[in-house]
Amino acid sequence: MNKKYQVIIVGGGPVGVALAVNLGMRGISCAVIERRARLQNIPKGQNLTQRTLEHFWFWGIADELRAARAMPPGYPIGNLTAYRNLMSEYWHAPAGREVVRAFYFQENERLPQYAMEEVLRRKMASVKGIEDLFGWNCTGVEQDANGVRVTVAKEGGGETQVLEGDYVVGCDGAHSAVRDFAGIVRGGSDFDQKMLLAVFRSKELHEGLQRFPERSTYRVLDPALKGYWQFFGRIDVGEGWFFHAPVPNETRVDNFDFHGLIEKAAGFRFKAEFDHVGFWDLRVAVADKYRAGRIFIAGDAAHSHPPYGGFGLNNGLEDIVNLGWKLEANLKGWGADRLLDSYSDERRPVFHETGEDFIASRIREEAVFLDRYSPEKDKAEFEAAWQRLEHEGWSRHASYEPNFEGSPVVFGPPGGKTSAHGTHMQKARAGHHLTPAPLSWGRNVFEELGPGFTLLAFGMDDNATRAFEEAARLENIPLKVVRDSYDGGREKYESKLILVRPDQYVAWLGDAVPADAKAVMAKVVGR
Repeated sequence: MNKKYQVIIVGGGPVGVALAVNLGMRGISCAVIERRARLQNIPKGQNLTQRTLEHFWFWGIADELRAARAMPPGYPIGNLTAYRNLMSEYWHAPAGREVVRAFYFQENERLPQYAMEEVLRRKMASVKGIEDLFGWNCTGVEQDANGVRVTVAKEGGGETQVLEGDYVVGCDGAHSAVRDFAGIVRGGSDFDQKMLLAVFRSKELHEGLQRFPERSTYRVLDPALKGYWQFFGRIDVGEGWFFHAPVPNETRVDNFDFHGLIEKAAGFRFKAEFDHVGFWDLRVAVADKYRAGRIFIAGDAAHSHPPYGGFGLNNGLEDIVNLGWKLEANLKGWGADRLLDSYSDERRPVFHETGEDFIASRIREEAVFLDRYSPEKDKAEFEAAWQRLEHEGWSRHASYEPNFEGSPVVFGPPGGKTSAHGTHMQKARAGHHLTPAPLSWGRNVFEELGPGFTLLAFGMDDNATRAFEEAARLENIPLKVVRDSYDGGREKYESKLILVRPDQYVAWLGDAVPADAKAVMAKVVGR
């Protein structure tokens, strides 16, 4: 007899395991298929945003995650950019994600991806209803009106089995087999550029960068590289580093002077011991849809891009938080099929703009900048342009505010558009992430949000919320009501009533009870 689960997850990297944790904590049974039995000690995906730490907080592992960091507590998480090499007289260290800290419930964090994965795997092991099949490979996915069947084989050959489920989610990376089985195609910007990833240890490099304020990453803009970055990142403070850079497409491990390359980018000679040398292709790709019937894709299976700006892993985790509650709603009978469609409707436009507007366009714009300005051509003109470039780094963080104003399951503004572009505000807005705010009894709003929908009611009596409570009861929609007679919340959010989704995005708001609360609740669950 085949094993049966509600959701089968193919891919046991951080996105797949996080989805299992999210679903398991919601009471959804799932299996995780991952061909790698052990974690890879390659420090990719290090920068975790404030929004990502909110997820870890709701899963009860934020403190454990922070304790796993390799860098000292309080060490700045920020970027420094230099012209030509790190010994240049031209450099700037602009503000980073701290500029939007006030709009999120948690501080951001930085640690190697493998350390984060260890925390997630430990959490997954503690949640009932999750079975891991590490060391197994997905060899086939089929679906019909009644469910999915996933064929898996023991890595290395031999044993096979078939798993049955209601849905399957491919979290199996940029070369996703699940995406191929579903017939989902991808498109985007391909720069036809081979990139190096080198992991090494060098105390001398750390000592040579003492001229700068403390930073976790160091970016080099070289006019000869057409806007592509040379990029140093700290693994710890004092010795561990990784380095990304463009290299000729014919480069192999055995035919290139990698040590000479990193010394040239640094601007001085230093000793280094290499732990890993690998390559990746510079491209931005996004799937044309994130759902095909009972098959979904998330993370790199749905979208991939260069590791610039820390967008990849964070977007993948945002995918599964968006999808997780919608799968729960459907499987428990309070969310309609249209709600599942909204996963693609909401997440795909956000990443399309993230990849093209915040990553690909930045490469092109900096190529134009480096071609147009140089101290040799006109020093004063270059210095003025260099200062403008620093300000653009600040504004880029401030303007990255993913929102779902155009979602079919949100009461967004007329003509609203789902986008990665936005403005951070304390004011509550439909389709936007809820910002934190204190309640009159001393706790933060985020500490009171429920796992389902939450209705915040400021300065309203019980009669004002009864219509929502009755509508939710009739439709079996989980709803928690948080009432506060204190007007501080209303003043911050500029609304008396705010309906918050399970993923902490605002679905509806107003200053009075709507004429048809049942219709409001029906729309936000896709009915």
